[in-house]
Amino acid sequence: METEAVAQLIREGIPGADVQVTGDGSHFEAIVISDAFAGLTPIKRERLVMETVKEQVSSGTLHALSIKTKMPA
Repeated sequence: METEAVAQLIREGIPGADVQVTGDGSHFEAIVISDAFAGLTPIKRERLVMETVKEQVSSGTLHALSIKTKMPA
């Protein structure tokens, strides 16, 4: 899987998010900045992001995703 494909899945699932993804094809790190995280705990923020790539993780297309979430400054 390509980094931009992962980023696009996250953007589609969290409209308006600023998403940066780095990785090597199966292991990725995503930095996601979104107003959608307002009032959510860090665990709920991570779950929200993971929900956007659930199918790819289940199928094994996406092996690992490390997530950092932030609110806009």
